[in-house]
Amino acid sequence: MTSSTGSGDTDSPATALGPTALILGAFSAVGTWAFLIPWKVLAGALAVTFGTMGVHYARKGTGRLWPAAAGTTLGAIGLIGTITLIWSLA
Repeated sequence: MTSSTGSGDTDSPATALGPTALILGAFSAVGTWAFLIPWKVLAGALAVTFGTMGVHYARKGTGRLWPAAAGTTLGAIGLIGTITLIWSLA
């Protein structure tokens, strides 16, 4: 066993934060059906959280910045839009 089993720069779970935030943010921004509102709020909050963590790790050199930033933006749009809709109905 001469090969090292240590982790490399790309072997971190932090590399998945940006793409995960992008998928959740897209679902949150696009999902507009009434029965999906609870899932939109959850997806938007998770997209903002994962995207912010992804931006943090991307600035340290692990992962990519653009999917994390795009996921954070889309998640915030979906979350704020849904909260505004619910608030206007109350």
